[in-house]
Amino acid sequence: MLKKILLLICVFLLGAVATNIYSHYASAQGEMQLPDNNDEGGYEYQTQNLLGRAISILNEQGVEIASPGDRVDERDILVTNEKVVINIQGAEWASFTDTNSMDPVIDAGAHAIEIVPRSEDDVSIGDIVAYISDYAEGLIIHRVVHKSQDEQGTYFVLKGDNNPTSDPGKIRFEQIKRVVVAIIY
Repeated sequence: MLKKILLLICVFLLGAVATNIYSHYASAQGEMQLPDNNDEGGYEYQTQNLLGRAISILNEQGVEIASPGDRVDERDILVTNEKVVINIQGAEWASFTDTNSMDPVIDAGAHAIEIVPRSEDDVSIGDIVAYISDYAEGLIIHRVVHKSQDEQGTYFVLKGDNNPTSDPGKIRFEQIKRVVVAIIY
C-alpha cells in the first residue's frame, strides 16, 4: 500500500509538471493531443489533462483484454516425462521473422502451431492470425482487435501487440491464412 501511495505522489508531481508544460505548450501552439484507442483498434486524438490520465491509469484494476480462443481441448493434450502429444487436426508448424511487432508474445526464436480457419466464425477478437496484407509482402502475424460487418461483409482489424496503431485497411476472411493455437518458446 505504501508503494502505491508513493507512486501516486510521484505521478501527481510528474503530472503537475506535465500539466504546466501542457498548459504552456497548448497556449503557445494550440491544443496538444494524446492518442486514444478507438472502437476499431486504431488511434484517434483527443485532448486530455495529463494529470487526470495518469491518475486514471493508476486506478485501473486490470482491464480485461481479449485473449485467443480456447481451441485445444485439455483431453487432446498428453504430457509425459518422455514427450508431449497434442492432438490438433490440420496443424501446421510456423516460425517467425523478428520484426518486434508482436513483442513480447512472439519474438526471436518463438515457433507456433497454427490451423487453417474454415470460416469467419473460426476467427475471433483476441486471436493471433497469419494474413496477407495489401500493404506488405509475405504473411503478417498480428492480433485481431476488432471484428465487424460493412457493405462487403465481415472484416477484421488487426494490430501488432507492440505497434502503436492498428494495421492499415480492413482485412477480409480470404486474407487470413492461419490462426495460432499454440506458441512454443
